[in-house]
Amino acid sequence: MEWREGLEGEVGELTEVPDVPELPGGEVRVGVEGLLGPIDASMARFVRTVGQLTDGQVRSPSLVPPWTRGHVITHVARAADSLCRLLEGARTGEEIPQYANMAARDAEIEAGAGRPVAALLDDVAASAARLDTAVRTLPEAAWQRRVRLRTGELRTPDSLLATRLRELEVHHADLAAGYTFADIPERLARWIIEDIAAAVSRRADAPSLRIEATEGSGLVVEVGPSPGSGGGGGGAAEDGSVEGGSGEGGSVGGSVAGGLVSGGSVVGGSVVGGGRVVVRGGPADLLGWLTGRSKDGAGLTSPGGGAVPVAPYWI
Repeated sequence: MEWREGLEGEVGELTEVPDVPELPGGEVRVGVEGLLGPIDASMARFVRTVGQLTDGQVRSPSLVPPWTRGHVITHVARAADSLCRLLEGARTGEEIPQYANMAARDAEIEAGAGRPVAALLDDVAASAARLDTAVRTLPEAAWQRRVRLRTGELRTPDSLLATRLRELEVHHADLAAGYTFADIPERLARWIIEDIAAAVSRRADAPSLRIEATEGSGLVVEVGPSPGSGGGGGGAAEDGSVEGGSGEGGSVGGSVAGGLVSGGSVVGGSVVGGGRVVVRGGPADLLGWLTGRSKDGAGLTSPGGGAVPVAPYWI
């Protein structure tokens, strides 16, 4: 994997991970292959940032308190291993839990958070390599099976890769180490916004929102049911993205309190166009708000001068 090249000289010696073997044509589906490149690029950015941290800096706060940067890095590694377990379940046809339980998940993260940066980097690189191997060696039949995420949702293996890509970008920003939501490539930022919107729309209590990006491609996404329809879990991202927010990103520090009231309506905001509450802003500010990292909706507006509502819980 290209993101490992040259790292050995930056921070310690990385554990050697075997290269993924060449596979017969067609064993990895075309759609999945289309995600592997962006995941590798995202991983390269994440590893580069981690490699520039000191042992003291990894113990400093992240954007998702009470986690430190070490917690975030360890979580990214353990999340990769959890996806490997789900892929093994798809391969064997057995239901293998993503985590034994949430207490065990939290204990693993806590146990690894205080390690030196070299150990953290080694761990996140090795776990990424294990996931890459699991994806590339998954038989064709296994891609048709559904696996159960820790939230209880059933998903096909290809959606796990979408989860991984979103996680790498969101948690990279969570490190608060120079990489921000504004640094996420534009097309990827657009996709993450659509992805989270789709996740919110699947909730029974989804609010009726219209999200408008004021920069770049001018993305417009409607979230939740049409006002007055009486339905929940309706709308979807405009391109029907493959996976929503049911992976790991946002599991700490998400905005929940005050974001929703009965019936899926939102607190604050101005109702415009079809009865939906409209929230406008640049992609970076929208991502900060949607993921709960920006609690006050900084940089966003709601037409008519209304307050920007608290973002709906998405995971």
